[in-house]
Amino acid sequence: MAEYDDDIAVTPRGDGCFDAQLDGRWTVGGGLNGGYLLGVLGNAVRQVTPGKPDPITVSAFYLGPGRPGPAEVVTEVKRDGGSLSVVAADLVQEGERRLSVLATYGDLDRFGGEDRATATEPELPPVEECFSTVRMGQDLLDIAPMYQKFEMRFPRDGVGWAVGKPSGAGAIGGWFRFRDGREPDAFSLITICDLLPPVTFDLGMPGWAPTLELTVHVRAKPAPGWLKVRHATRTMAGGMFEEDCEIWDSAGRLVAQSRQLARQPRPTA
Repeated sequence: MAEYDDDIAVTPRGDGCFDAQLDGRWTVGGGLNGGYLLGVLGNAVRQVTPGKPDPITVSAFYLGPGRPGPAEVVTEVKRDGGSLSVVAADLVQEGERRLSVLATYGDLDRFGGEDRATATEPELPPVEECFSTVRMGQDLLDIAPMYQKFEMRFPRDGVGWAVGKPSGAGAIGGWFRFRDGREPDAFSLITICDLLPPVTFDLGMPGWAPTLELTVHVRAKPAPGWLKVRHATRTMAGGMFEEDCEIWDSAGRLVAQSRQLARQPRPTA
């Protein structure tokens, strides 16, 4: 089993409840990554939706920061239909809800229909010409240990945000893969959509940007190989900003979209 699957493992306790052990190697800036937490909770949800393994849409509300250590997931099936199931779930630590989700699961292989899209696949230089996070060394891992779990490769002219020279465009994009060779699947997309640095880095605003709400739409099962992941924002107002994500697979298909509302990073000084 791949590291990601081990890290999101849950143990059924009965009555829709599961035990989990949250892995501290998924921390960034001292807190557990929100996409990782969603993966743990989402893994419990798919245990109560037999025959419907794929998240179709997931709406998550972040109520408090998750911490490494024991946790539990409490699920409630709201509807179990022929092709779709709707489940409510909470991730709980120390008696407090950290994450609440309403999710619709199904089997993407059973869905048909015509494919049409006006979305445009982002243009990136070839993988081998991009700068790899693997080369960033221990300094990056000290701040964001989760980067030992996956590799990102960014265009060399698109990493100004990492060296104090943000573009101001409010967009960050790059190539993604798990470092242990695990291929992407429909389920892992609900984690991958939240693994890039906050897009506010490209606005010259580094720092933790707490997510308030995140909605993910999984559109297709990705082909094997590198993924293209792009985050962008258009509006910052009221101390908050939206972050839109697109994930494209190696076959050039848009396989997932997400939008989250997050708090503006606080000044570091």
